[in-house]
Amino acid sequence: MRQSELDYGDVQGLVRFGYGKMKEASYVHLRVRDAAAARAWLREAPVTSALALTPVPPTALQVAFTAPGLAALGVAPAVLAGFAAEFLAGMAEENRARRLGDIGSNAPSQWEWGHAAASVPHVMVMFFAEPGRLQAFVQDTKGSAWNAAFEEQRWLGTAHLDGIEPFGFADGISQPQIDWERQRDVTRPQLDYSNVVALGEFLLGYPNEYDKYTNRPLLESDGAAANGLLAAEDAPEKKDLGRNGTYLVMRQLRQDVRRFWQFVNQEAGGNSAAADQLGAALVGRTRTGDPLVPVQEQAIPGIGPDPQQIRQNQFTFATDPRGVACPFGAHVRRENPRNADYPGRPTGLAKLITMLGFGPRGFRDDLMSPVRFHRILRRGREYGPGLSPGDALAAAPPDDPQRGLHFICLNANISRQFEFLQNAWTANTKFSGLSGENDPLVGNREPIPGDPFAGDFTIPQAGGLRRRVSGLPQFVTVRGGAYFFLPSLRALRYFATNGHARG
Repeated sequence: MRQSELDYGDVQGLVRFGYGKMKEASYVHLRVRDAAAARAWLREAPVTSALALTPVPPTALQVAFTAPGLAALGVAPAVLAGFAAEFLAGMAEENRARRLGDIGSNAPSQWEWGHAAASVPHVMVMFFAEPGRLQAFVQDTKGSAWNAAFEEQRWLGTAHLDGIEPFGFADGISQPQIDWERQRDVTRPQLDYSNVVALGEFLLGYPNEYDKYTNRPLLESDGAAANGLLAAEDAPEKKDLGRNGTYLVMRQLRQDVRRFWQFVNQEAGGNSAAADQLGAALVGRTRTGDPLVPVQEQAIPGIGPDPQQIRQNQFTFATDPRGVACPFGAHVRRENPRNADYPGRPTGLAKLITMLGFGPRGFRDDLMSPVRFHRILRRGREYGPGLSPGDALAAAPPDDPQRGLHFICLNANISRQFEFLQNAWTANTKFSGLSGENDPLVGNREPIPGDPFAGDFTIPQAGGLRRRVSGLPQFVTVRGGAYFFLPSLRALRYFATNGHARG
């Protein structure tokens, strides 16, 4: 099968860049008011590609669609049927919500948006800009067709907290490095943790970590509507509508910063140093972003050469098999266990025996899927004003503003990436052999069948008995969410021109 060269000019820039230097951002959710006017606006929209430009542009525009949004634009049902089932069903579907941990106060029925059909956006337009440029950029971009094309549902503003998330911890430290050049052989067993991940995990139309192509809409090449699309690598006779696109997951997460710091302060008996230490154990990093386990000397592919990145990311949990330095249930250890395909790095005959399912194994060795199959690319932004841990100890004023995260992640397979993380590692009270505890930072504290407790947190001790922190309150509440498709620029033109009402 011929390997084609990636066209960065066809990829929306958010996949390659986080736009961190564009400190102002706003997301607008839209409903299609008039399909023809919406397609006209999309044809003229200056959507930013993933090309690296010099000088770096001061603004960026990105556009994504929900399944109802593509239908509202007139995309044919036969074309829509080629998209992922979870994208078509939506995040708020009852069974899916339960698997995601969206129950209790997180239940879609409690959301501010994304539950009732009328509250689900059709389109999300994302504006990014350098300081002082956002307002003018938004007005210039909207143009004359905007009001006829769309009904504005909501504007979700963001805050720039200098790389600190609302609880007060350094954020955005660990991201997978995409194998843009497709140089890594994913068919070889991964004996050591690597931060380099196959291109097909984040862009449709390319091999993923299983060396397979994720399903996406493939169109007949004899139709005029598909002429502008690239051919599918794995089916050259077809046009690939998904290629260079990806799925975007958005969740609005409200963070109760006061509750977090008041709880750890109470558990620490008012000792601020002990409160910081407990907070770090819950998160899995110090407030400055340093890991709780020692940095290793052996280089990890995809990390470095920046000294700060090495100091904060060149580590695995192999040196902490009992969870004494970083508890098994800590947030970052759940979200990225930093493991490889085979525990203990077996070679030769030992490797063969391990592959056959035999050989000595530790208690937790078979409890964890290799993380390389479940990575996500995080692109979210905070909202609300900052609140220091010290100030968070005070009672909330009547007009205390909301704080939180507009969580955004990119992945080519929603089920195997984002949903797996949520179900198997975040919401699971039995993660890594534990019992009675889900993610201490973002967990919902709701019991699951077979485990009536979810509010504990276990901290193994070097000297013997574990420390158990009980009664963790819920610190994060879901306020809305949806699944979007972030199309390539070619697919965007297909949707905006002759792609409608055609198969």
